[in-house]
Amino acid sequence: MRDELIQTIYTIYRKGSAMKRARAWIFIQITVFMGIFLLLFIAVSYMVRTNGDVKDRFSGFYAEKKDTLDIVMIGSSPVFPYYAAPKLWGEAGIAMYPLSSNVQRPVAMKYLVEETEKSQSPDLYIFEMRMFTMGDEGLRENMAYTRGVTDNMRYSMLRYKTIQAMVPEDNEEGRLSFYLDIMKYHTNWKMLALPSEWANMTYHKANPLKGYIFKDEVGPLSMPDCGDAEGVTEIPSEQEAYLRDLIEFLMAEEKDALFIVSPYGESLTDQKMYNYMEEIVSSYGYPFLNMNNYYEEIGLVFEEDFADYGSHTNAVGAEKCTDFLREYLLGHYDFADKRGDEAYASWDEAYLLWQQQITSARETIRERIANEDYAVVGEDE
Repeated sequence: MRDELIQTIYTIYRKGSAMKRARAWIFIQITVFMGIFLLLFIAVSYMVRTNGDVKDRFSGFYAEKKDTLDIVMIGSSPVFPYYAAPKLWGEAGIAMYPLSSNVQRPVAMKYLVEETEKSQSPDLYIFEMRMFTMGDEGLRENMAYTRGVTDNMRYSMLRYKTIQAMVPEDNEEGRLSFYLDIMKYHTNWKMLALPSEWANMTYHKANPLKGYIFKDEVGPLSMPDCGDAEGVTEIPSEQEAYLRDLIEFLMAEEKDALFIVSPYGESLTDQKMYNYMEEIVSSYGYPFLNMNNYYEEIGLVFEEDFADYGSHTNAVGAEKCTDFLREYLLGHYDFADKRGDEAYASWDEAYLLWQQQITSARETIRERIANEDYAVVGEDE
């Protein structure tokens, strides 16, 4: 009887162990399947995002080697055509990357700093301030301006937080299509046939010109006469709140920052708004550089150096703005010249590519000026 009882208990044990092993194996299979599915889902999501300059710029940022960027410049569309990062590298050995998108809402800036800090520790952040003159409510009317940021970030909890901050709960598109942006781009299956997009499976594709965009159009205008104008005009209250929140975040994290306004065909009201911003920024101890006060020092010729009638410079104007910014940086900061460092070989290649393309751009711009072949203006800001 005793032996039979022992045998019964042993049989039950063996059966129980087999059941446990089977359950464990099933759990492992499900976990592996879900992991593979998730990796494929994320990869496809990245690939079907609409291709273009902004996507290339963000994926290029993620492709930069860890802790190699000296400066990250954040802001709207003045950032990437005004300042030629390869030129700055080739002439000063400073690695600066533009983390920018068209009509970038100021609320995004703090989150883009946090995103930067995941892989980089730049000595300086530069923020382009033009968008702070515009009310955020008007910018929310076109959520493409929001998607320019959120749909070009890698999936992460920080991306989730960014969407929470930028997309109202009552947004007609709903937040779900922002969290899972494949819902927006699921019809873009043609992207899967593009070899260039297979490099975006991990959103990690080197940008040959380090985010810089050549513009060879010409859109002339007369030089504004409101630079250096005195007086202040308040900026929209929500933008002031975002500005103060950004600065306080930078101070808490002990980050160095420079706030700039790129030169353009500004109005007197805009100039007074920049004066107001400068008062805020200066009160926290950060520098503010309004380049609209330095047209002559920059050497801008408004009839020749802009691509679209005063909103954005062409390649010739970009050379001048890059030179001015370089001299400001060298005069106010202590950046090490990293030219010759093997870790920056891709930056040397970017400078060579820029040198090749700037020659052609200058020639095109000269021909367009001579033929009065002027640009047709688009909607991007």
